[in-house]
Amino acid sequence: MPSTRLVGTDDAATLADLVVRNRDFLAPWMPLRDAEFFTEAGQRAMIEDELDRYGRGITVPRLIVDDDGAVVGRIYLNGIVYGAFRSCSVAYWVDAGCNGRGVATAALRELIRVAFDELGLHRVQAETLVANAGSQRVLTRCGFVRIGSAPDYLKIAGRWQEHILWQLIAPAEG
Repeated sequence: MPSTRLVGTDDAATLADLVVRNRDFLAPWMPLRDAEFFTEAGQRAMIEDELDRYGRGITVPRLIVDDDGAVVGRIYLNGIVYGAFRSCSVAYWVDAGCNGRGVATAALRELIRVAFDELGLHRVQAETLVANAGSQRVLTRCGFVRIGSAPDYLKIAGRWQEHILWQLIAPAEG
């Protein structure tokens, strides 16, 4: 069963290899990236920034690992807000070879538990491109419900694109 773990700076080379191998596969679903993103140094800089934000409690940057411990993707809780809102957004991607095999679903279930049980959040939001049926299936399997759409929501693949908005509310508090 795939699982997740906190990313570390020593994962930079592995992540650089993974994003290079999956560059074409991920391109339709991700923002445009400069050449530096696809290098070990670029991944290390990103990880250092993520770990700084993790230390401030506003993101949870994790790797998705397979049964053998190999890194096969990323998953994040982003924009964590406490107070009356107690909410965050989730984003994830997996290696092309793991696509459609339940890897993202297992990782998302684990991060939902982190969001609700460990962080005490009330709501997790996700956004998918209209054409991203695979990610929509992952969200549906994990109990997310569609709550609307947002035209020109994120700049993905070089253009502003409409996204479907999803949410999952924590089980009723006793």
